[in-house]
Formats: sequence, structure tokens, C-alpha cells
Amino acid sequence: MDSNTQSADSSDTYSHRLADIVGTLIGLLTLTVPLFVIANYSSTNVPNNQPSLTYNLKNK
Repeated sequence: MDSNTQSADSSDTYSHRLADIVGTLIGLLTLTVPLFVIANYSSTNVPNNQPSLTYNLKNK
């Protein structure tokens, strides 16, 4: 085998590189979007207006 020949076409290398970039973007979105959604919906500004339950027990 001649060492000066390329094993893949330039268009094949381009599509492989494009697939790597797209796969990386999909992976990053898969990891980061849920974190942003959780952070958005778990706000610390939610008022805690739950009444406290107290029971008065009467002795007979």
C-alpha cells in the first residue's frame, strides 16, 4: 500500500466530521437542556403558604 494515498475520499471525511459535530451538539443538548428546565421550574421564589396543622386535644 502506498503511504501517499488517502484511505477515504474528502467528501467522506467531511461527512464524518459533520456527523461528529452534530453528534456532539446532540449530546450537549441532551445533557444541558434538562438542567435548565429543572432550574427554571424549581425556583426558590415559590411562596410557602401552607398552613400549619395544629390539633387541640381536650382531656375528658
